[in-house]
Amino acid sequence: MPTDSVFLLGESREHPMHVGGLQLYEPPAGTGREFVREFYDQLVAQQELQPTFRKRPAAFLGTLASLSWVYDKDVDIDYHVRRSALPSPGRVRDLLGLTSLLHSSLLDRHRPLWEVHVIEGLNDGRFAVYTKLHHALIDGVSALRLMQRAMSTDPDDLEVRAPWNLPKRTHKPPQSSRWGSLMRGVESVAALAPSTVSLARAALFEQQLTLPFGAPRTMLNVKIGGARRCAAQSWSVERIRNVKRAAGVTLNDVVLAMCSGALRYYLLEQDALPETPLHAMVPVSLRTEEEADAGGNLVGAILCNLATDTEDPGKRLEIVSESMYKNKTVFSQLPRIQALALSMVNMSSLALAAVPGWVNSTAPPFNLIISNVPGPQEQMYYGGARLDGSYPLSAILDGQALNITLVSNNGMLDFGLVGCRRSVPHLQRLLAHLESSLKDLERAVGV
Repeated sequence: MPTDSVFLLGESREHPMHVGGLQLYEPPAGTGREFVREFYDQLVAQQELQPTFRKRPAAFLGTLASLSWVYDKDVDIDYHVRRSALPSPGRVRDLLGLTSLLHSSLLDRHRPLWEVHVIEGLNDGRFAVYTKLHHALIDGVSALRLMQRAMSTDPDDLEVRAPWNLPKRTHKPPQSSRWGSLMRGVESVAALAPSTVSLARAALFEQQLTLPFGAPRTMLNVKIGGARRCAAQSWSVERIRNVKRAAGVTLNDVVLAMCSGALRYYLLEQDALPETPLHAMVPVSLRTEEEADAGGNLVGAILCNLATDTEDPGKRLEIVSESMYKNKTVFSQLPRIQALALSMVNMSSLALAAVPGWVNSTAPPFNLIISNVPGPQEQMYYGGARLDGSYPLSAILDGQALNITLVSNNGMLDFGLVGCRRSVPHLQRLLAHLESSLKDLERAVGV
């Protein structure tokens, strides 16, 4: 897919293009300190890998290409799957500090583009698994489904299944030459051009869509460094569902309004709130159920008016809901190839941000990405260990210094925040502001 190539072409030291996830587990009752070691040993013992996990950029004319792939026959599993321990006192804060460092580093393009880190040493006895995969390899929805397939709803199921060893349902690796693979990549990008131009023109004239490059410039829309800071917290789905019912909107509308209020609090605190509303890019999956494990990227992108210029939280929720309804209505009427083309317009900053001076001289296409990924609705276990939290950690871009992604998980919404360490000070304060914003919405709708 053309979006796969964009994620490779847009990567640099300042812009790692991987997606990640931090999962917290409670070991089974009665197990000792050896549980995590045995868990890790069972993972690395599984050295048969599915094609997605053997895939790396091809070497073409002596250099690594970004539009074609090769598949490694021999993968060094000990490099890709690592075991770490936290320093004392082993707080969640220490775990997030280590995760921030791991999330800042580039994946090695000379190897398949993924890593798994099993992390022990939390003072409450839990352990964590941090996973990262290149966004060109797989999108967040597919990655989450793979992890979910490795787990079980049965606490007595002690088998540790490796995501890289799960059988695929439909996808087969291409058998053609590197040259043919490269040419198809170039042609697929070029083929979108007429459709993209046509859709952009229609949107401009009909004014049906929230358009890119109409967002205000904020402290979040600057050139970024390579260091990341991560933050994570969970909220009850029931609290958010109560607001949804009372207001007559969707659950995702409430989530977006919750983020909007938190961003308003944060920017006011930094004396950096613009007079016009922030816009969020909201990814939407274009996959059918049959394509769930196909790898690659089938993700669309629509834009939402966050109404951060509106003080009243109830009114802000109304504006967010109306914006999402109008944009989704237009988007849903497009054939998938045209939906992808429109998404390429909305995500054009991936390519344009690399142009010298572009970020500083143009309005941002949007201010940040807010993504809500469906997750398991039941309590999940991994090798008998109970899943306590599943926090998605995505990529940030030049001109896009903050990303908010959340996953539903057994009655909770697990939020993962990623910010540029230099450009987004005190990222963890956004967690308190998210709670304040949700309380504002609860008061506004009377729940």
